[in-house]
Amino acid sequence: MTSQASTRYVPAPLSRVRQVLLDPLALPDWNSAFLTLAGPAHAATGVSYPITVRGGFSGSWEYTKITDRRIDADWRFPGFLENGTWRLRPHGDGTVVTHEFRHQGPMARILSKAYRGVAELRLDRLVQRVARPGR
Repeated sequence: MTSQASTRYVPAPLSRVRQVLLDPLALPDWNSAFLTLAGPAHAATGVSYPITVRGGFSGSWEYTKITDRRIDADWRFPGFLENGTWRLRPHGDGTVVTHEFRHQGPMARILSKAYRGVAELRLDRLVQRVARPGR
């Protein structure tokens, strides 16, 4: 099992950060590991969203916990499971976001080097996405 965590200040209110994280159909727009994600437009726990990831692997994405300040989600494809968490804390006019994840499975071991620094990269992309109007 491998894990990563990173924290970053996001210059946007917590409500905007949550809006981006809870827009499942837009995840492929800012998470380059995701090629496609289908299903309901609104985030809901317990719903399995079909996903295609880099390499053409098919699997699923699922929100496992949604609160005002925490969003947990799992995504998987054969031989790979990611348990991810986004913790949100208001700070002035912005939000402090901590993103952490754990990978399990034989494909996770094979891909472990490719995921170095990904927590920071995802936070960078979140900052960019939050700054864009609309979705």
